[in-house]
Amino acid sequence: MTDIGTKNRLRTSLNIDKDIIKSIKIIAINRNSTQTEIINEYLKKGLEAEEDKNKIPEYLIANKENYNPDKERKKKMAGIIKVKKSFDAVELINSSRRGEQ
Repeated sequence: MTDIGTKNRLRTSLNIDKDIIKSIKIIAINRNSTQTEIINEYLKKGLEAEEDKNKIPEYLIANKENYNPDKERKKKMAGIIKVKKSFDAVELINSSRRGEQ
Protein backbone atom coordinates (compact mmCIF):
# COMPACT_ATOMS: atom_id res chain seq x y z
CA MET A 1 0.00 0.00 0.00
CA THR A 2 1.31 3.45 -0.83
CA ASP A 3 1.79 6.13 1.76
CA ILE A 4 -1.02 8.68 1.66
CA GLY A 5 1.36 11.43 2.73
CA THR A 6 1.20 13.68 5.73
CA LYS A 7 -0.81 16.53 4.14
CA ASN A 8 -4.22 14.93 4.59
CA ARG A 9 -3.54 13.30 7.92
CA LEU A 10 -4.90 14.26 11.30
CA ARG A 11 -3.48 12.89 14.53
CA THR A 12 -6.22 11.67 16.84
CA SER A 13 -6.81 9.30 19.73
CA LEU A 14 -9.24 6.39 19.52
CA ASN A 15 -10.26 3.71 21.96
CA ILE A 16 -10.11 0.49 19.98
CA ASP A 17 -10.74 -3.01 21.33
CA LYS A 18 -7.57 -5.00 22.09
CA ASP A 19 -8.67 -7.87 19.84
CA ILE A 20 -9.11 -5.52 16.89
CA ILE A 21 -5.66 -3.98 17.43
CA LYS A 22 -4.12 -7.46 17.58
CA SER A 23 -5.77 -8.35 14.27
CA ILE A 24 -4.61 -5.09 12.69
CA LYS A 25 -1.03 -5.73 13.86
CA ILE A 26 -1.08 -9.20 12.31
CA ILE A 27 -2.50 -7.92 9.02
CA ALA A 28 0.09 -5.10 8.92
CA ILE A 29 2.95 -7.55 9.52
CA ASN A 30 1.65 -9.97 6.88
CA ARG A 31 1.31 -7.17 4.32
CA ASN A 32 4.58 -5.47 5.28
CA SER A 33 2.57 -2.35 5.99
CA THR A 34 1.80 -0.08 8.94
CA GLN A 35 -1.14 -0.25 11.30
CA THR A 36 -2.14 3.27 10.25
CA GLU A 37 -2.31 2.24 6.59
CA ILE A 38 -4.41 -0.83 7.44
CA ILE A 39 -6.81 1.18 9.62
CA ASN A 40 -7.16 3.87 6.92
CA GLU A 41 -7.81 1.21 4.26
CA TYR A 42 -10.49 -0.53 6.32
CA LEU A 43 -12.16 2.74 7.32
CA LYS A 44 -12.23 3.87 3.68
CA LYS A 45 -13.80 0.56 2.59
CA GLY A 46 -16.38 0.83 5.36
CA LEU A 47 -17.29 4.39 4.38
CA GLU A 48 -17.59 3.43 0.71
CA ALA A 49 -19.89 0.54 1.65
CA GLU A 50 -22.00 2.93 3.72
CA GLU A 51 -22.28 5.33 0.76
CA ASP A 52 -23.41 2.44 -1.45
CA LYS A 53 -26.21 1.68 1.03
CA ASN A 54 -27.47 5.25 0.76
CA LYS A 55 -27.61 5.32 -3.04
CA ILE A 56 -31.00 5.48 -4.70
CA PRO A 57 -31.76 2.18 -6.48
CA GLU A 58 -31.67 2.68 -10.24
CA TYR A 59 -35.23 1.42 -10.73
CA LEU A 60 -36.50 4.29 -8.55
CA ILE A 61 -34.83 7.03 -10.60
CA ALA A 62 -37.41 8.46 -13.00
CA ASN A 63 -35.07 10.82 -14.85
CA LYS A 64 -32.07 8.53 -15.36
CA GLU A 65 -30.74 10.55 -18.30
CA ASN A 66 -30.52 13.71 -16.15
CA TYR A 67 -29.76 12.19 -12.75
CA ASN A 68 -26.33 13.21 -11.49
CA PRO A 69 -25.49 12.33 -7.87
CA ASP A 70 -22.16 14.19 -8.10
CA LYS A 71 -21.50 15.53 -4.59
CA GLU A 72 -19.04 18.17 -5.77
CA ARG A 73 -21.62 19.54 -8.21
CA LYS A 74 -24.19 19.74 -5.41
CA LYS A 75 -21.73 21.62 -3.18
CA LYS A 76 -21.09 24.15 -5.94
CA MET A 77 -24.83 24.66 -6.43
CA ALA A 78 -25.57 25.13 -2.72
CA GLY A 79 -26.53 28.71 -2.03
CA ILE A 80 -26.69 29.60 -5.70
CA ILE A 81 -30.04 31.40 -5.39
CA LYS A 82 -29.99 34.73 -3.61
CA VAL A 83 -33.20 36.31 -2.37
CA LYS A 84 -33.88 39.68 -0.78
CA LYS A 85 -36.07 38.26 1.97
CA SER A 86 -35.63 34.91 3.72
CA PHE A 87 -38.41 32.33 3.53
CA ASP A 88 -39.44 28.98 4.96
CA ALA A 89 -38.88 26.48 2.13
CA VAL A 90 -40.94 23.76 3.82
CA GLU A 91 -43.93 26.06 4.24
CA LEU A 92 -43.55 27.25 0.65
CA ILE A 93 -43.67 23.66 -0.63
CA ASN A 94 -46.63 22.78 1.61
CA SER A 95 -48.62 25.83 0.49
CA SER A 96 -47.83 24.96 -3.13
CA ARG A 97 -49.16 21.44 -2.56
CA ARG A 98 -52.33 22.88 -1.07
CA GLY A 99 -52.76 25.03 -4.18
CA GLU A 100 -52.07 28.31 -2.37
CA GLN A 101 -49.85 31.03 -3.78
